[in-house]
Order: sequence, then C-alpha cells, then structure tokens
Amino acid sequence: MITRRHFFYGTLLAGAVPAGGFGSVPSLRRLGFKSPNEKLNIAAVGAGGKGRSDIAGCATENIVALCDPDEKRAAETFAKYPKVPKYKDFRRMFDKEDKNIDAVLVSCPDHMHGIVSMWAMERGKHVYCQKPLTRTVWEAQQLTKAAARYGVATQMGNQGYSSEGTRLCCEIIWAGDIGPVREVHAWTNRPLKYWPQGPDVVPKEEPVPPTLDWDLWLGVAAWRPYSPAYVPHNWRGFPDFGCGAIGDMACHILGAANMALRLTAPVSVECIKKEGVGKYTFPQRTIIRFDFPARGSMPPVTIYWYDGLEKRPHIEGVPDDEVLGDGNINGSLFIGEKGMLTTGCYGENTRLVPASRMKDYKLPEPLLTRAPGRFPQAHYRDWIRACKGGEPACSNFSVAGPFVQWMLLGVIAMHFEGKLIWDAERGRFSSPTEANQYLKPRFRKGWKFA
Repeated sequence: MITRRHFFYGTLLAGAVPAGGFGSVPSLRRLGFKSPNEKLNIAAVGAGGKGRSDIAGCATENIVALCDPDEKRAAETFAKYPKVPKYKDFRRMFDKEDKNIDAVLVSCPDHMHGIVSMWAMERGKHVYCQKPLTRTVWEAQQLTKAAARYGVATQMGNQGYSSEGTRLCCEIIWAGDIGPVREVHAWTNRPLKYWPQGPDVVPKEEPVPPTLDWDLWLGVAAWRPYSPAYVPHNWRGFPDFGCGAIGDMACHILGAANMALRLTAPVSVECIKKEGVGKYTFPQRTIIRFDFPARGSMPPVTIYWYDGLEKRPHIEGVPDDEVLGDGNINGSLFIGEKGMLTTGCYGENTRLVPASRMKDYKLPEPLLTRAPGRFPQAHYRDWIRACKGGEPACSNFSVAGPFVQWMLLGVIAMHFEGKLIWDAERGRFSSPTEANQYLKPRFRKGWKFA
C-alpha cells in the first residue's frame, strides 16, 4: 500500500503492476513445474561475444549444448565446457538435443534473433533473447504472439529493466514529483569508437576464415561474399544484419521511459538529422523524433533519440555543465511540467535535475517489486525464475515485443526524409507507403521462419 504518495495518473496504472512482478500473461509451466532448486538445461545459440556473458549469467543452471558458426569467436566458451556438444547450425542442435533442452539463450547477430527464437518456442523451449528482440517489426510481432501461443517463459536482454534505478524512475514519475512528462531526450556515444559505419565503410571481399561457416553466419540474410567488415561485431552497422546504434542501445537507455510512461505505439517518427550517410551502412550520427499520443491521463509525449555523440546533447533549459545520465556519455532526461529527472544507460544514477534538488528530496514509498539479486545478474535470475513456474519476467515478450516494435520504426525512419505516419491499428505506415517494405524481412531460400 502506498502510504505517502498517490498516483495523479489515476486508472492508467490500475493493474499495471502485478503483485509478484511485471507482464500481462499468467505464470508459465509449459514444460511442467520445476522446483526452484531444480536446474534448467540451457542451450546457447551464440557462444562468443555477448553469448559468453549470457552463458556466464546462467552459470547456476546446466549448460547442455552450444552453437556458433564462428569457432574462433566461440573458442573461449567452448573450452570452458569441453564435454558439452558443440554445433554450428542451431537447427541441427535442436534436432539432436531436443529432449535435453529446457531453455535457449539467443545471443547471435540481430538478423538471426527472430528465427532462432521462433524455432525454440515452437519446440516448447523457454527463450532469453538478446536486444533488440528482432531486426524487423514483423518479426517482433510474430515472437510476441508465439510466446503467448506456446506458453513459454521469455526475456529480452535489456538488463536495465531489472535495475533499481529504472524502478525509482517509475515511482518518482508516477508519484507526480516532476509533473506530467511531455518530452524525453535520450542519447548514446555509439557507434563512436565501437564499430565503424558511414561513408568510409566498404565491405571488401576476402577469403572466408577456416574457422567460420560463412553460409550459416549469413543465415536468413541474402548471400554476399565474406568481408571482415561484417565479422565479428561490426555487423551492427549494416542494415541487413543489425539495427545500428539505436538497436544496440535504445532498448537499454529508453527502457525507463518505456516502463515509466507506459508507451504504446507512436503516431509518427522522423529522422530529423543524419550525418555521415553511407552507401552500405547506417549514418554515423542521427537524431530521431518519436511522437506518442496521450495514454489514459498521461499527456502526449515526444521522445528525441541522439546517437554518435561525444557528449550529451545541449538541451534547452539545462546548463551544459549539469552532468546527466551516466556521466553524459549515455543517458536520458525526462522533462515534466514541475521538474526534470535523469537516468543512466541502464536506469542507474536516477536523480532529479538539477542535482541540488536531491538534497532534501524524499523518495516515494516503493511500489514496484525489485528484481531478484544484483544488477546485471538479476535479469537472468528473473527469467530463470519464470522458467521454473514463477511470475513472468519483467521484459518478457509481451512487454519487449511492443517496445521493440516502436523502437524499430526509428531504424526505418533513417531511410527517409520527412515524417513517417504510423497506423498502429493496421500495423503499417499510412505515409509514405514505401516505408512498409522495411517492416518484414526477406528470407533467403532454404530458411523457414515458422
């Protein structure tokens, strides 16, 4: 019970926070109840890079199968589990290990998230899929429906959804302490210093390394010659494989906004600025504007996304020497009618702006349940608990699917000049209609999504 504050957002939040956790679907026991003390048998698709840390995050469970088409990238993890079966093709792994697998980690490049997750759910496997959930809007729609249809426990890998700061952000905003929020700014330094993209990037053909199965790495994507410009992680900058900086970081940085403002679908999206436009990759820098309608008693809100920055953007009304986010490199700023609030990349460092407002400020009474354990391990534990019959994980696909759908509209906006009008009811752009070609991927012959 809230003893000190009340919600000025009224009925909008009624039922928004289940007693035991987040989500809109009931507890899931597709595989039969598992005692919290019984270990899950987990397979991983993607064992190098982010896959390495995802597997480590689930080290309390049994890792029973590993899959990666890049032996060199996966070598460290493969060596850590010498007796575990290794595969290059996830389809063969599912065929061979089906009876041994309870759940699957999906940590491969973005263009393969959708098909691997779908194959796993069709086989009754719980799924933890890295962010962004999918590369395209259509795939996110399909995974959202499939998770409910197959009754499996799911989680997207945006670990900030499990952070204390994200929950504090919600509670401060819902308590009305900065007033109705009509504007949010969110920014990142990606891809700056992380991977090259822009006009200077040309994928020059080279011989395929003997440790890489290039055909399997391409998967659903159209065939092209191998280039080190793509592998091991620069693929993020190429539209056929990744979603650029917004796909890499928006699921983290805008997670607090998505949760606190109960965001649905925008009415429009526009790439209002882009620099360093490349022939093969996403631009070096963009500013994207999302306009959301009123949600219950919450007013319309505009969200601005900035990427490729060396420091946080200049925002009117905020002195440039005021530190925002996680030290100005990544973060968000909520502008309300009565004040401002900032958060870091994963919802950390949540505080009022200017910082002097925190001196005598009393936090609202806790409303939201806290994640099980410390950040970032709590995000994996939240999913593992759901797999064993607990409440739905905080970023399960009923939450993550709609979130990623609106975020991916920003990726599409980079291809156009001017405003794109989104028809949420029909799930398509009403203008320009040419933008609808980017909603659904084209799968290479021989690859089946579902």
